[in-house]
Amino acid sequence: MSKICSAQDAVADIKNGDAVASVGVIGWITPDALLEALADRFKVSAEPRDVTFYFPCGTGDAMAIRGMDHVAIEGLMKRIVSGSYVNPIDPATGKRPELMRLIRENRIEAYSWPIGASMHWLREVARRSPGYLTRIGLDTYADPLQTGGKFTALAKDDLIKRVKFEGEDYLFYPSWPLNVGFIRASTADEFGNLSFEDEPIHSASLQIALAVKACGGTVIAQVRRIVERGSRPATMVKIPGVLVDKVVVDEHQMMTTQVAYDKSYLGGVPWDGQTNDRLPLGTDKIIARRAALEVRPGVTSIFGFGASSDVPTILLEDGHFSNGAHRNYQFTTEHGPFGGLVMSGWQFSANKYPEALLDGVSQFDFIDGGGCPFAALAFAQFDDAGNVNVSRFGVANPGAGGFIDIAYNAQELLFTGTFTTGGLEVDFREGKLIIVKEGKVKKFVQAADHITYPVRRNVAERGQQAKIITERAVFDVHPDGLVLTELAPGIDLQIQVLDLMNGLTVRVAPDLREMDLALFC
Repeated sequence: MSKICSAQDAVADIKNGDAVASVGVIGWITPDALLEALADRFKVSAEPRDVTFYFPCGTGDAMAIRGMDHVAIEGLMKRIVSGSYVNPIDPATGKRPELMRLIRENRIEAYSWPIGASMHWLREVARRSPGYLTRIGLDTYADPLQTGGKFTALAKDDLIKRVKFEGEDYLFYPSWPLNVGFIRASTADEFGNLSFEDEPIHSASLQIALAVKACGGTVIAQVRRIVERGSRPATMVKIPGVLVDKVVVDEHQMMTTQVAYDKSYLGGVPWDGQTNDRLPLGTDKIIARRAALEVRPGVTSIFGFGASSDVPTILLEDGHFSNGAHRNYQFTTEHGPFGGLVMSGWQFSANKYPEALLDGVSQFDFIDGGGCPFAALAFAQFDDAGNVNVSRFGVANPGAGGFIDIAYNAQELLFTGTFTTGGLEVDFREGKLIIVKEGKVKKFVQAADHITYPVRRNVAERGQQAKIITERAVFDVHPDGLVLTELAPGIDLQIQVLDLMNGLTVRVAPDLREMDLALFC
């Protein structure tokens, strides 16, 4: 009997109060047709109601690939647990995602878990264990001593517990059942055997299927095409049909946001270390240029979303990849590609011209095992206690993504971002950096709105090395505070740096250096 059906038929049996898990990483591997069909069913019939949605990662861009924003409807969504959220302002409407409004206005129960936990938790559900136990996330916003990952006042249940095991503190994520799984692949046969030949990342597709089936639930797969059963080598089929109950065909599914299909994301094609990808001169490029000076060949380096993901493109622009030298670098992201060029913006997560790929859960095994000794990440706030915040600030609620796992397990940390934000404008004239207009929001604060990672504590207690790179100043993080080591030419130390740091403990290095002029050209 064929498992192929329409999207409408696939979601017709989802019940009130069910827990629905869905794969997706921004636009990558998002089963958008399934999420849209579920939303359409609710708009017509007002069912299913009070659904819990589980997204291991932020799913969709809330614009062309709406993803989790499709189901951000009061009545349909009762609770959401997500490893990250998406916060873009839609250029067509000037508005942020509907899901962000529901969170800001306390309309739903919203929880944010670190992506590492959201991925590894699925494995515990799949093997019917009591839950996921980890040290990662202690003393961050995920810790019940902080907020326990709760993003709204309606979120009253303690989904994360702080426990003692053999005398040590851990965070424990208890298992709970998943009734429905939405996954995506490239190709299926009528039995539901799935292959991923058009998908440059796999994320948690397999683990969602395993977890949902272990709970006795229904797994629904969205694919681009159907082939005859038995026509593919078994090595191509990553999810067997015994784990799949229904298959929906969407011939027009996008590879990701703004990319219908691009084989360079799949690897297996020649690459000379050059592309047409370039960055316009601005604060992000200045920051990425300075951060690029810290990257070393032969060291597996992981890059997070934001200005840090521009660093590999800078290395390419500056000729470090010429004549096959790109093979000396092993770049990755939290989503599993290795080698090639890390992308930024909406294409972040997958790499162009990759050499290898791990699924999302295995990638966090690699990260948590110390496989990425060097990490470049963004920052939204840094406070006097040495805490960094990227998870909740202002009107933005992006969550941590893979930040906590990456930061905890790296040996060297770079935190990149502009010194202020909200309208910052700069220029470079006559060998000097000019602040044309200062940003309205100060990023160095007395107390961060959220503790995403306690940097200074881990520098002191675990010997990590950390540096903050902005367009006008570079700081080293020491156990007793920040040390200013570099200043941009033309910047007034007192007025344009120290006076904008809200009284943070900062020492000026006796050998304070001027940032290289080449960074600003």
